[in-house]
Amino acid sequence: MNIFENILEALRSIRGNLLRTVLTALIVSIGLFALVGILTGIDAMKSSLSETFASLGANSFEVKAKGYTNQFRRGGRQGKQYPAISYLQARQYKQQMGGEAQVGLSAFIAGAVEVKANGQKTNPNMQVVAGDENYLRIQGYNLAAGRLFSQAELGSGANVIIVGQEIQQKLYPRQSIVGKYVSALGRRFLVVGMLEKSGSTMGGGGADRIAFIPLETGNQLPRSRALTYDIKTATTRPETMQYLMGQATGTMRAVRHDPLGQEDSFEVESSEAMAKDLDQLTGKMKFGGGIIAFITLLGASIALMNIMLVSVTERTREIGVRKALGATSKQIRQQFLIEAIVICLLGGALGILLGILGGNAVSLFVGSGSFIVPWLWMALGFSICVTVGLIAGYYPAGKAAALDPIESLRYE
Repeated sequence: MNIFENILEALRSIRGNLLRTVLTALIVSIGLFALVGILTGIDAMKSSLSETFASLGANSFEVKAKGYTNQFRRGGRQGKQYPAISYLQARQYKQQMGGEAQVGLSAFIAGAVEVKANGQKTNPNMQVVAGDENYLRIQGYNLAAGRLFSQAELGSGANVIIVGQEIQQKLYPRQSIVGKYVSALGRRFLVVGMLEKSGSTMGGGGADRIAFIPLETGNQLPRSRALTYDIKTATTRPETMQYLMGQATGTMRAVRHDPLGQEDSFEVESSEAMAKDLDQLTGKMKFGGGIIAFITLLGASIALMNIMLVSVTERTREIGVRKALGATSKQIRQQFLIEAIVICLLGGALGILLGILGGNAVSLFVGSGSFIVPWLWMALGFSICVTVGLIAGYYPAGKAAALDPIESLRYE
């Protein structure tokens, strides 16, 4: 009996005990669904975040104030609290670093804004960000129509605005929004530009829900608290990144008046560092997901072994007949091992398919929506199926191969 005949015999046996086989295969499917689905979903989130980091500029870094308000040092004493970066400090940093690299300043104004125009209004989930002439370029935002702010508009704090695609679609769905007026935050703004469509990023709408105004205009808007300024430094020469980060640290220490011997009151963080943190986080998530899937697959292997033992008992006379007709112990063992592997592969194929669909369903909510085919996880899933089949089928197959043909023929 060759391998092909053993596979056919395994399928006939599976068909003869269909309900029991389906239930066992479903347990394997659930385990593989958990494994492939979790890993595919994590890959989708990582891909989305990697695209976000890339859009923030691969050759750039951020400078932001440290916040130790909830941390305590040894002895129960509260840790050093550092104030946010002020507008004056941000301007001084930009002036001193301007010759070394390109510096962009921005400030988050509001995140639940309703924009109105043309008798229409957007959902109250638009973001208003104020920035300088370098902000859009460093962020990687491109214009689909209109222009950037002029130096006069940036210097005087003019009521001009650049909007995302979703604002355009809500307020002026069948005509250009450039040159029109919109109202937001109690002011009337002239739209001078519209950003290219970016799609959602982790469910946040990306640049499509952003309204961008000059930094000076943002400083003039009424607010209940002081603005927090973000500083981003970019270079066109990747080889100078480490030098610039050291230069930025020295410049910001001077601007912030950090005393000698005291730690920095700010952090300098590059996109590369954030990507490394992302790799560490996704690695831990994959490890946790793998443990969950392993536990499920362990249960599936125990259930499969139990079914194979029952199958050996039920088919004792059949085994005796096969041995009486000349089947060797090796062939009997091979038959039951292949049967166990076939059951695992049938269940695993369904689980892998559901895992791919489930993982990509996650990407629709947290990623860019692109369909990911996890070839590595598919290969790993099928390898696990074969391994589980071998482990679960080895003992029952050995028990079947060791049966005495005469005693087996007497079995009732």
